[in-house]
Formats: sequence, C-alpha cells, structure tokens
Amino acid sequence: MYRFLLTPRWLGYLALTLVAAAVMVFLGNWQLDRYRGRTAVNERIDAGATMTPAPLRDALPAPTGGPGSTGPAPAERVTWSMATATGRYDTANLVLVRGRTLDTEVGYEVLTPLVLADGTAVLVDRGWIPPVPGGAATVQPPVPAAPTGDVTVTGRVVFSESGGGTVERRNGKLESRRINIPRIASELPYPVAGGYLLLDQQTPAADPAFQAVAIGHTNNWQNFGYVVQWWLFAGMSLVGYAWVARREARQAAGLDKPRTPVDRAAEPAPSASA
Repeated sequence: MYRFLLTPRWLGYLALTLVAAAVMVFLGNWQLDRYRGRTAVNERIDAGATMTPAPLRDALPAPTGGPGSTGPAPAERVTWSMATATGRYDTANLVLVRGRTLDTEVGYEVLTPLVLADGTAVLVDRGWIPPVPGGAATVQPPVPAAPTGDVTVTGRVVFSESGGGTVERRNGKLESRRINIPRIASELPYPVAGGYLLLDQQTPAADPAFQAVAIGHTNNWQNFGYVVQWWLFAGMSLVGYAWVARREARQAAGLDKPRTPVDRAAEPAPSASA
C-alpha cells in the first residue's frame, strides 16, 4: 500500500521534508541558546542589585601594557556585578558619549577615567545629562564638576561596546558615539581596564545633575517563543508529509475517491442561516 514511498518522486519529497525539519530544529536550538544566554544576563543584573561589591581587581584584571593599552575584558560571569575602586578622577580626559537615550530624550553619558594608585585607570560612567535646551546636537552640554582628591566609586562591571567610529577631542573634551574602550584608551596617557564601571554610588557624593543610566533586562521570552515556533514548524512539516502520504495511499487503494472539480461543483451550496 505504501510502496510508492520508494519511488524517486516520494524519496525526493522525504529528503526535502527531513532537510526542512532539520533546519527548523537547528534554528530552534539556536534560539534556545540565546534564551539561556539572555536569562543568565538577567539573573546577573538581579543578583548585582543585592550583592556585596567586590574589589575592582577581582572583576577587572589590571592592564599590563603601556599607555593607551587596555586590559583583558571582564569574564562574562562578573558582568553586571558590583565592584568598587578608589582613585582620582582625571577630568582633563573626560569623555562625552553622545546620542544616548534616557526616557526617550537623547543626551550624553559622561565617562571620566579614575586613575588608581598603580597608575592604571578604569573608565567610570558617572551618569546621563541632557543636551543644551534648543541647542544643536553638536553643542556640548555643561558637565558637572567631578570631585577632587581621592574618590571611592561603586558600580556595575560592563563590557566595552563595539563600533562607534572615531574618538575626537573638541573644546578640551573627548567625544565618542560608543563606549569603545580600546578606541578611547588610545587617546589616554595610561593603561585602561578592559571593562568600565556604571556608577551606582560615590564618595564624595555624585552631583545630583547626573541621572542614573537605566539598566534594562533582555527580552529573553521572545527567544523562547521563537524556540517553540521553530520546533512546531519542524513537527508540522513531518506531520504534513505523513498526512499527504496517507491520503495518496488511501486513494491508490480505492478507499478515498479523489475529488474532482465536477464533484465540488455538484455539492449543494450551504444554506443561509435565518
């Protein structure tokens, strides 16, 4: 009854179905990996809010190169954790990161190198400030002064960002589109840690003009939805092949009569409901 499945035509159908199902399963597994990765990020963000801050060097190894070099990137397991460090702000090399959005308003994030006792530095994102009211996007806003002398900061450990173009100096301040640490470090006179700190607390206290940069959770459930979608599609393709094969077999055995256009035309039209 099912010998027709061994014909070249049906073997070709089977091969195409299996390949399509395998691709869909692969895509589902890929989305599952992304779901797990994003879930882990969210868990680290939540854990960081209640953890005891660790010394900076436990999270960010010291850079070992010369001026303008960067240290190793932070291990994934310590990103979004809390770390603390003490040093002095180098306001002469302040960095304005433009095009940063907070509550739908586009402004600037202010990075300031914190120079440590060993002569290396870590970039500290001190917060967000709005643009100059009515000013063009190229107008630099006034930046609240950083504390002088020793400063102790506590903040989240964050990866360097990719891309962002060049880093340029205007009006005595460095400007960048992204927090790309290697590019920023190339403009600085000391080695820089491979990750940066998103400020949470500071002693002396930070200027209230700074607004905290929001930490957003990743949308991991969207990836989980894609997992279910791709795996359902894979199952549906196999069920569809089996259904078509069964219908073909029943028609070949005379159990089901193929419906022709004449048969469909002869069917009575459905009556209208009262």
